Amino acid sequence: MLQSIKVLVVDDSALMRRVITRLLETHPDIRVVDTAADGEEAIRKVVLLRPDVVTMDVEMPGMGGVQAVSRLMREHPLPIIMLSSHTTEGARVTMEALTAGAIDFIAKPQKSDVEKMAAQLARKIRVVCNSARQKTAPRPTDPQVNYPSPKKSLRPEKQTTPLPMELVVIGSSTGGPAALQVLLPALPANFPCGIVVVQHIPVGFSGPMAEHLNRRCSLEVLHAGHGDLVIPGRVLVAPAGYDLFFRRYGGRLSVALEKGNKPVPPGGFRPSVDVVMTSAAEIADNRLIGVLLTGMGRDGARGMLAIKKRSGYTIAQDENTSVVYGMPKAAADLGAVEKILPLPQIAGEVRRWVTKNLRQPSS
Repeated sequence: MLQSIKVLVVDDSALMRRVITRLLETHPDIRVVDTAADGEEAIRKVVLLRPDVVTMDVEMPGMGGVQAVSRLMREHPLPIIMLSSHTTEGARVTMEALTAGAIDFIAKPQKSDVEKMAAQLARKIRVVCNSARQKTAPRPTDPQVNYPSPKKSLRPEKQTTPLPMELVVIGSSTGGPAALQVLLPALPANFPCGIVVVQHIPVGFSGPMAEHLNRRCSLEVLHAGHGDLVIPGRVLVAPAGYDLFFRRYGGRLSVALEKGNKPVPPGGFRPSVDVVMTSAAEIADNRLIGVLLTGMGRDGARGMLAIKKRSGYTIAQDENTSVVYGMPKAAADLGAVEKILPLPQIAGEVRRWVTKNLRQPSS
């Protein structure tokens, strides 16, 4: 028999509590065990009811969403999905909630889009709950992580001479904003490569995410604009709703943004990690590192493969530290990953590889 997912819905609006509850319970595998109107009530009910997942409003009177997330993750850790308004302040506070330990977020819709939002929320609830259950389930074999066996190398038999590293492309989705706040602050201000981040995130939230990361990093973090240069010590965050490509003029690498004249297909994203990584591989060859972090789906697998085929270097986050081991696993299964590492070790591996390849090629 299918085990239902127990959900606690937290929102200061009685109307939103009723609407979210009603729509979530149209899904037979989801059961709303109760609701709460503020952070303090949410903490009491988490202790009493032990839900599998909490949906948490970002802005509430009294104990707000950020404070509630911080306490819950300290005292009663469990998956928390934030519901954020589309305002600049709502986006800023959402980034703080992700820093405090929330797994993911959904943007609150206009009234006509509530059912669409609830369907997306139900999908995220399933993903984070199943991921948490898999991590806590007893393992039948050795407790060490068993990574998939690498497929036959796609590198050319004759290795090209390493050139000075130029670019790092990082892709992420569910759990990505929190993962980026571990990886990027671990890189120094004088990091000798440019970095481009592709995060699946709603339109209106990529800018506040870039600002939040900039406050936490030694590197300069900018919300990418059309024509921005890719330079050492700078991180460009791909804007939500745009395709991003790389261009080279007079030896200088820059980014180009395109709105796209077709709707994003079901299961697709704009920006797409595959599109950005493939463009990077075409222009940077082996002067490139691809990093694929936590996220549901397969976006980034083909992009990592394109990087590997050009003799770039590819790193994926491991299962144990991923909120959702979807995108990294898809890349590993495709044979596109050189190294699979826990999140806290990825920055060190990036620095090691860049330092190794900083030397100029011999004449």
